[in-house]
Amino acid sequence: MKTAFRLLPALALAFTLGCAQPVATAQQPQTDLPRVKLSAGMHQIDAQVARTSDQRATGLMWRQEMPQHEGMLFVFEQPSVQCFWMMNTLLPLSAAFLEDDGTIVNLADMQPRSTQSHCSARPVRYVLEMHQGWFAKRGLKAGDKLAGEVFRK
Repeated sequence: MKTAFRLLPALALAFTLGCAQPVATAQQPQTDLPRVKLSAGMHQIDAQVARTSDQRATGLMWRQEMPQHEGMLFVFEQPSVQCFWMMNTLLPLSAAFLEDDGTIVNLADMQPRSTQSHCSARPVRYVLEMHQGWFAKRGLKAGDKLAGEVFRK
């Protein structure tokens, strides 16, 4: 008990001077990734591009808001079945699993803070996350095609 009382003045001084750090700091969203312009017919998308494993692992986690026309494009080195979950993601999202030419393979609506896995129906290199319902509101479905420089080879 005496040890705790000895620490109180030191802690009070640290807080007063602004030197104390919280025990657990909030994670920061990544908002400075390179961007690419995509389109779905007349609808324009401003997508951050997550290319590295660290960028893809963080994705849209910790984002509390995002403009309706923005999203994140996940780019993988090789086509494979891609699975996404939303453990630390605060926004409800829809994911479009995309072929190399931008064709939508399948769509998945994902709930915030969930560990439920959502996977591509077949191997893909690209996954585009947008606000939940973005694709449905625009009538986009499997077989429709997105356009953008990233899909041109």
